[in-house]
Amino acid sequence: MQIIDEIFGRPELIAKPPVLIDVGASGSVHPEWRRFSRYAICIAFDADDREMGFLTQESGNFRTLYLHHCMVAEEPNDPSRFFLTRSPYCSSALRPNTERLAAWAFYDLFAVEREVSIRSQTLSQVLAEHGLAYVDYFKTDSQGTDLRLFKSLGSDIVARVLAADFEPGIIDAYDGEDKLHALMAFMDHNPFWMHSMRVEGSQRLPQRARERLSQEERERTRFVVPVAPGWAEVGYLNTLDKEGSFDARDLLLAWVFATLKGQHGFALEIALGGLRRYPRDHMFSEMERSSLDRFSRRNIGAARAAIGRSRIARLARKLLKP
Repeated sequence: MQIIDEIFGRPELIAKPPVLIDVGASGSVHPEWRRFSRYAICIAFDADDREMGFLTQESGNFRTLYLHHCMVAEEPNDPSRFFLTRSPYCSSALRPNTERLAAWAFYDLFAVEREVSIRSQTLSQVLAEHGLAYVDYFKTDSQGTDLRLFKSLGSDIVARVLAADFEPGIIDAYDGEDKLHALMAFMDHNPFWMHSMRVEGSQRLPQRARERLSQEERERTRFVVPVAPGWAEVGYLNTLDKEGSFDARDLLLAWVFATLKGQHGFALEIALGGLRRYPRDHMFSEMERSSLDRFSRRNIGAARAAIGRSRIARLARKLLKP
């Protein structure tokens, strides 16, 4: 969309580029960020760097990338103990709850291979280190500490975050972890609305039951035992209800985030709010037209096709999942 490049060419966003925080940055660059990463400052963290090669390879895609191989702590003097698990995606500052995990088929992924002491920093320390005092997009998969890290930004920064993605647990995977219900309760009392939730999980199949199955029977598990909810990928957008807290720059960026997430109704709401506050700014008129165009017959047909493709892709992932 050409309009996105036009928005990032605005003086407001050149002078104050979007700041993205990625805690637990392993696997791949967030797909939504690729569209505007060259305009953004990204601060990425991962204490388990076994899966961080992609950030080194793709660092040129960001305007600026600050890569921190350290643990993100809630408080400046928090213990820097870290548990490296068999799967790097399960490593955490919290100890895996082996007693509760033993009931689940993915139990082995959480086996602790090493307990290490590593350097830790708070988000506030890192922001100050880079001369930044704001966060636009907060994304975390910290394996049990998502909510406490988000709150550690401080109430002033939290209230102005435009988009936030979390991956809280539903089952007891870690000792003392932040779970989905706690995150939802906190966000409900702050200026955010949940725009998406994707529930993931594993099969309830304890070790003593697995031992009764042959290797062939274990391979059939995914066809026999349904997946039960274990964690969720949850996305929030700021409601922008406190008008005095957000200027034209914030509204422009919020519209981009909403549009890239397919939340075109909310994007239209943002554009109309911008037109009311800045009636002489032609960009908000263009944003309104772009959002309205998403409801046209042409785009509805394309959206239906995209939904169909995504359903096929989800089915394929389920069938190919080990």
